[in-house]
Amino acid sequence: MTNGKSHQLDPAIHRVRLDKLTIFEITEAELNALDRGSQESLYLNLAIGVISVAVSFSIALATTEIQSVKTFCSFVIVTIVGYLAAITFGLLWWISRRSLKTVAQEIRGRRFPEGIQQDTIGADREVTDTPT
Repeated sequence: MTNGKSHQLDPAIHRVRLDKLTIFEITEAELNALDRGSQESLYLNLAIGVISVAVSFSIALATTEIQSVKTFCSFVIVTIVGYLAAITFGLLWWISRRSLKTVAQEIRGRRFPEGIQQDTIGADREVTDTPT
């Protein structure tokens, strides 16, 4: 009787057949690069945020008359630092975007065309029909 109850608690398992499964061999360095993940979204978000601040301060400088010298200098410094930071984060985003794509392309580039198999174990031996 306990067997009947335990079968009711087991989860239902549905298996779906795959039409094709491709396995890629990768090096430790490539695995580390993929493990680090992509910083591109972080760099892009920071670049967009900083450029927004820089543009806002630029508009404020252009449209208002600031009487205090300290306030004016602060606005100018924030504007300049904002544009420099936006350029820096933009370049970091551009560089990191390409590096992760390159790793993925190298891994995918090792794939042999359909129907071609390569025997790497006996590649240096000559294949003959006669037994030795």
